[in-house]
Amino acid sequence: MRKYVAEFVGTMVLVVLGCGTAMLVGCDAANGSGYLLTALAFGLTIVAMAYSIGNVSGCHINPAVSLGVLISGGMTGKDFCGYVISQCLGAFAGSGLLALIFKIGNIEDKTGGFGTNGLAGVNGNYAAGLLVEIVLTCIFVLAILGVTSKKASHGSFGGLVIGLTLVVVHILGIGLTGTSVNPARSFGPALAALISGNVTPIAQLWVFLVGPLAGASIAAFLYKFLEGKAN
Repeated sequence: MRKYVAEFVGTMVLVVLGCGTAMLVGCDAANGSGYLLTALAFGLTIVAMAYSIGNVSGCHINPAVSLGVLISGGMTGKDFCGYVISQCLGAFAGSGLLALIFKIGNIEDKTGGFGTNGLAGVNGNYAAGLLVEIVLTCIFVLAILGVTSKKASHGSFGGLVIGLTLVVVHILGIGLTGTSVNPARSFGPALAALISGNVTPIAQLWVFLVGPLAGASIAAFLYKFLEGKAN
């Protein structure tokens, strides 16, 4: 149970700090600093959580990462289900906390929807958005599987490597899809936006569920192949 609570807390923190930063600074093309600040917020949060809850749950805080670990044989199906449920609940809780903060403080949400992902950067093209999420998630999960492998020699720097990889992924992806690479991170804000009356994010949500999960699956099978060849 403690590892499920850790995943809930970690995902909630990721949404609060990552999506909260996006809501506060905005991520439009005219505001390059907003891109970088949001990318850093997501990446550095992963670093912080890796070193705080990593020894409890492994700090997946992302269903795509959990799927990659499952395919790689690093967790059971039961734990996978428990992790995903905890992550989605944590993401929604994080979005609810942001909604409360921004409402009480009368603060403008510069994303217009709790930091939700969208397809505006790819001109509403679902295929392009799906491809972006598959590629970026594959890169991210591949890095995680390599860093956390028993054969890895990164020592205590694993969390930093993973966090910096997420920063790089966001620097490219924010202008295209807002960068999901994490179905829970997309689900929580989209549900919060729906409750507030914004239906667009929930209509596009499937892209940010299917894309990351497909990318994680490709990364897991690719890493198993590469690791096998290395043997």
